[in-house]
Amino acid sequence: MKEGLLSPRLKEEDILYDASLRPRTLAEYIGQEKIKESLSIFLAAAKGRGEALDHVLLYGPPGLGKTTLAHVIANEMGVRIKITSGPAVEHRGEMASMLTTLERGDILFIDEVHRLSRQIEEFLYPAMEDFAVDLFTGKGNTSRALRLRLPNYTIIGATTRIALMTSPLRNRFGVTYRLDFYDQAAVECIVRRSARILEVSIDQGGAREIARRARGTPRVANRLLKRVRDYAQVRAQGSIDQAVATEALAMLEVDELGLDDIDRRVLSAIVNKFQGGPVGIETIAAAISEEADTVMDVYEPYLLQLGFLARTPRGRVATKLAYQHLGIPCPEERLQAPLF
Repeated sequence: MKEGLLSPRLKEEDILYDASLRPRTLAEYIGQEKIKESLSIFLAAAKGRGEALDHVLLYGPPGLGKTTLAHVIANEMGVRIKITSGPAVEHRGEMASMLTTLERGDILFIDEVHRLSRQIEEFLYPAMEDFAVDLFTGKGNTSRALRLRLPNYTIIGATTRIALMTSPLRNRFGVTYRLDFYDQAAVECIVRRSARILEVSIDQGGAREIARRARGTPRVANRLLKRVRDYAQVRAQGSIDQAVATEALAMLEVDELGLDDIDRRVLSAIVNKFQGGPVGIETIAAAISEEADTVMDVYEPYLLQLGFLARTPRGRVATKLAYQHLGIPCPEERLQAPLF
């Protein structure tokens, strides 16, 4: 099944705009204030000593700006950044090739770092600790180890599943930051900034309406802004106010809390098919014909944040708030309802 409009995962349609909308400095980066404050000290200290940054691990739900923050760090340090991902690196030679082309202070950004193979992880340990890689030449009795020194550089790892990282790899990152969902005010600022860059006319009410349905996620906010822009261009002379934003988002079936059809299907499956739970994530995914990883990474975090779901040792449970949002009496209310 194709992921919905509100999926925080990167889509092809986002790639075209990501570079233009992406902030380039900490001053331009909106939200995550505690991380920015800590990071500004970390960056200033490293620059003051003329050293490369320690390795950085960024984790949190998708769409919150981990890749953007890696680019900001590179820009602030005035160094190059190379980008790869855990699934893309299959052989030691590929990782060695990337590492040996880095210059002093450069950054290697590894997205989905939790998906690195064990072989690549073990290859990285000396590269991260000792700034050296061990290569082997020849075969059998003629093989010999060759250690290549690397300039001091920085690995920035990003993951949505920090629990899946092995302890040895996780411990080799000197600094770890958790990115959380953005508050309403921060998302409104992001919407207004993106609208200026895209040259879209939007008032405060329009920005507020888009922001409150963006699930606290900048990537979703920008995607909604682009869809509302299209609606405004055809139906409202290109100008977005609260009424136009409300009409556009209603047409897109995004409700007042930022839930779409797939979110509602997740809740409905738990409530109607499994009596409110507890039910396992694999069973929920099968009930709505979706991948379990997608339900866990894309939809569950926001439903948990809203308080619509609760995790228990036996599975997920729908809360009273979920029943209220679906307009269905919760079990306690059913028991209390008059019989006639």
